[in-house]
Parts: sequence; C-alpha cells; structure tokens
Amino acid sequence: MTSQEAELPPADGPIARAARATEAARSVTAVFGQRLFFLPGTHIAAVQRPSMRVENLFRPWHYWWQAHYVDCLVDTGLRELGNGATPTARFNGPDRPSAGRLASRLVTGIRLRNLLTFVNNYYDDMAWLALSTLRLEKLAEESRRPGRRRNARIRKTLTLQFDSASTDDLGGGTFWSKKRDFKNTPATAPVALYYARTGNLAKAQALLDWLDARLFDPNQGLYLDGIRINAAGEAVVESAIYTYNQGPVLGALLELGGAANLARAATVVEAVGRSLTRERGDTPGTRVLRCDGTGDGGLFTGILSRYLALAAADARLPGNVRNTAARLVLDTADAFWDGRRPITPAEPLARHRGKLLFSALPEKPAASTYPPGAAVELSTQLQAWMVLEAAASVERASTP
Repeated sequence: MTSQEAELPPADGPIARAARATEAARSVTAVFGQRLFFLPGTHIAAVQRPSMRVENLFRPWHYWWQAHYVDCLVDTGLRELGNGATPTARFNGPDRPSAGRLASRLVTGIRLRNLLTFVNNYYDDMAWLALSTLRLEKLAEESRRPGRRRNARIRKTLTLQFDSASTDDLGGGTFWSKKRDFKNTPATAPVALYYARTGNLAKAQALLDWLDARLFDPNQGLYLDGIRINAAGEAVVESAIYTYNQGPVLGALLELGGAANLARAATVVEAVGRSLTRERGDTPGTRVLRCDGTGDGGLFTGILSRYLALAAADARLPGNVRNTAARLVLDTADAFWDGRRPITPAEPLARHRGKLLFSALPEKPAASTYPPGAAVELSTQLQAWMVLEAAASVERASTP
C-alpha cells in the first residue's frame, strides 16, 4: 500500500467515494493539464501522455474532450462548494486554483486553441461545451461569484448554431456536422438537453419526439445512432448502439419530465442494465457498464454514467429503476478504482506529477490496458474520473 492509499478514507460510504473522485481529479489534472502556449490565465489538456507541451500542439485537436474536461472540473467544484468553498476545500490544495477557476481558464484555452472562436464543425462538440459552460456558470452563481459575461456570449453564439442545425430535413432532429448529411442522436440529444436547461422547452420536446419516432428501437429499448443522407438522397438508418447516445437522451427526458418522458427514461435505464454491461472479470456476477476502448470511444461510458447518476437520484422514477441506475454507476466506479495502478517513478509519465492511472476498461485492471511505458489517452482518464464523480454524487444523494 502506498502512502497515498493509506491516507484515503475507508472503502465504503460517501466520504470515501468523494475522496476517490478527488484523487482522480488530482491525477488527471496533473498528468494532462498544462498552460496553452505557456500563456498565463490559460489551461488545456494534452490529449496523450507522455508528451511535451510543444508536441501536443501538433496532435489532433479534440474539442469535445476538452468540453468534458470542463464538466469534470465542475463536478469537482461542486464538491468543493459542499465543503465550504474555502481554500482548504480545494481539490488540489489551498495554494492551487479552485476547480471552478481552473475550468474557467480551460474555457479560455479552448477558445484560443480553437482559433479564437467557440464555433466548431460539429454540432455535438458545441453542444457538449454549451452544457458544460452552463453548469460552470451555475457553479459560479452558487459560489456567490458572478458568472463571466463570456459565458453569456458562448450561449448566444452556440444557440444560434443549434437553431441553424435543427431543421425540418428528415422530419426534424439536429445535424451532426456542417456537412449537413447526417442527423443523429449524438447531436440531437445534447442539443435537446441544452434547450431544456435554457428554458426552450418546446424545441427540446420536439427534438426528443423526433428521436422517439425515428431512432428509438422498441425491441432493444435504446436509441440508434442516426440517419444519413446518402449520395442518392436516400435516408439510411445507422443502427449502431453506443453507450454515450443513451446518456444525454436520458438527461433530456428527466429535465423535461412528464409521464411519457419519465416512462421512456425508465425504459432506457432498464435496457442499459440488460444490454450495455459486461461481467467484471475478477468479480463473477458483478456487471459493469460496457466501455468502448480508446480514442473517442474512451469517453462514451463516462457520459452515460453522468446521466445515470441523475436517474438514480430522481424520485419521480420507480425505486427499482433508481436502484438499477445507482448500481450500474457504483459497480463501474468500484471497478475503475480497484483496477487503478500507481505511476512508478521510473516511468516517463512520472515527470507529469500524476500518481494514478485508470484502466480504459472497467472489467480489466489498468496494468493490463496501460502497462508501464504505454501511451495514455486523455479520453480514458476523463471517463474514469467522470464515473467516480457520478458515484460520489449517487452516494451524496442517498445520504440522509
């Protein structure tokens, strides 16, 4: 047992789960976080480690990974707020920025790295950033710090983008990209959730109605990927099922409420439990959420977990559905935590000051998916952090 592990609270209960999430926040920000172009007041995440600052500038730009990094920092900031929002409550120590301040610097870094704009070629990317910055502004309000006018500009700019992408083509829905040849769940669902959270309830419901009519598979109880317009102008359904597609639909259904939406939310949670899980390798009989490897897929299940945690805490859902959502989140979080491995001093990763690595797959230990010397992707570490934050919120909501 390392000294770091010895300092952690007992393995069970809300304090321990919050501490695990804090350890994930410390590790991911240490390993991947850096200034952008060495500029003060900025923050950005490297997409892969080990790597040097300048080297990362020439790697592919993953806008939407950074948007979820903002979301993770907001989760950590909410826990800081619950602990009093004092310097001693900061996740990385009293001499370091709060999670909210770091998230604000990250939003600045995203704009600079994205060539001085928040507009992107992909509407789902922009939706993720719109949702995370909306949560960041609410964190600022709850911390009694006024939100920056920049956040209002982001909302105005990106809302116009969503309005332009949510057309009557194919009967409704939201285009995925500026090519405007594919309407899908990954764009339509987070845009619907954004509309719901900003008071545009009619638009949000219209997008959900389109998803239900065109992409919900009643046999599986889950949402298909999308509808593509081929070269002949025909609409072709892409029938793949992805974990992250179910998450924002679930969030939008809960946000809007109403009997039909809540019934559909319950159906999705139960279907996820049936179809999108795998048995944990070292614990027969325990099932964890299915993950999709590395790259973009390395984020998918973290997103689903965020919204399953909301379902677990929603008293409008039947108790068995809430229990299913909670158990999926908690068991997956336990698997990620149990499978973590320390970064040894001899590894190149050690120079980035992080202490822990998490597996890309909860059913396998990190020593298997990321042995010493392996390149580690940001997406997978954000995913584990998201799941651990979701578990902390489930425990917090269930504590009297």
